[in-house]
Amino acid sequence: MTLWQLIKEDFSIPKQNDPALHSKFELIFNYPGVWAIVNHRISNRLYKKGFKLFARIVGGLSQFLTNTDIHPCATIGRRVFIDHGFGVVIGETAIIGDDVLIYQGVTLGGVSLTHGKRHPTIKNNVIIGSGAKILGNITIHENSKIGANSVVICDVEENSTAVGVPARIIKRKNLQNKLDHNVLPDINKEMFEYLLKRVAILEHALKEKDGIDVSKEDEELEEIYSNFINAMKKDTK
Repeated sequence: MTLWQLIKEDFSIPKQNDPALHSKFELIFNYPGVWAIVNHRISNRLYKKGFKLFARIVGGLSQFLTNTDIHPCATIGRRVFIDHGFGVVIGETAIIGDDVLIYQGVTLGGVSLTHGKRHPTIKNNVIIGSGAKILGNITIHENSKIGANSVVICDVEENSTAVGVPARIIKRKNLQNKLDHNVLPDINKEMFEYLLKRVAILEHALKEKDGIDVSKEDEELEEIYSNFINAMKKDTK
């Protein structure tokens, strides 16, 4: 695609990803993430043609205007949308595929001073939640989701969800709606629920075998267990 075709496509993406967009006029003043991508297209072309100083100048002006820091050498695919845009940092050797959705405060950073590949590779159809940090020369594979404020320091397999600090990875089917990025697993809650149920099974087995009467203690534990489960259900609403 030509540069103009890419830019034209970039301006059409917000309509597909943001229900708050009501007119094309709003793109001019209310979508810094779109302008950050468009400015990067220009600076990236300049950088590849050897005009590195001019590319850095364009990148610096874009950073000042959009509060989004994208190195001119970074590779960004088609239909990438940075929603809200503020605080996003994309490093020099980062590679982003097609149809990637990035929210505010995301960092694709490096953890090395070497001059080789030191920033993440983001494959197609990945969603990166607000405040997430993806660090180092790692790969986030297709159709994966990164939870808000997660810190990812290892590869994420395709169709997976990464949440937490440091991020834990769960292999799960992707949600149908890209905007359902708030529906994320809570690993700690799931583990606590598993342990509580496991203890309940063991207690039941002991009572059956040895005829131990712990009915009073059992009632107290059941109340604690019920309160805990109800609290978990309220948190997920």
